[in-house]
Amino acid sequence: MNEQRRQVLQMLAEGKVTADEAERLIDALERQQPEPPQGAAPDPQARPKYLRVVVNSVETPDGDGPSRVNVRIPLQLLRAGVRLTSLVPPQALTKVNAQLGRAGVPIDLTELKPQHVEDLVEHLGELTVDVDDPSAQVQVFCE
Repeated sequence: MNEQRRQVLQMLAEGKVTADEAERLIDALERQQPEPPQGAAPDPQARPKYLRVVVNSVETPDGDGPSRVNVRIPLQLLRAGVRLTSLVPPQALTKVNAQLGRAGVPIDLTELKPQHVEDLVEHLGELTVDVDDPSAQVQVFCE
C-alpha cells in the first residue's frame, strides 16, 4: 500500500473525512498512477479491485429457460468494512458476535484484521466451486 493511500485511510479512521470522500480521494490517487504501456503484460502483483461471481445455468428450476447471475463486489468495500470494525466499541462487537453465532455464522469480528482480508483476496485465485447441477457453470474470481 502506498503512503498516500495509507494517509487517506488514516484520515477516514480519525473521522477527518467521510467514507465517500475517502473513496473519491483513493480513486483520484489511482487515476494518477501511470498506466502500463500498450501491449505490456499485466502486473502479476496488481491488487485486484473486484470479486466477481458469475453463474450461468442452461435452464432455471421452474423451466423458464437459461438464467444468469453476475455479481461484482468492490473489494475496497470489504477492506473498508474490516477497517471500520476497529471503530466499533468492544461491547457492541461482543453482542454482534453472539448474534452471528446464534445465526450459525461463527465469525469473531474482534479477530478480524486487514491482513486477513488481504490473505483471503490473495488466495481467491485458488478458489474452486463445485456445483451439483450439470447444467450450471459457476465462476468466482478477482479482477
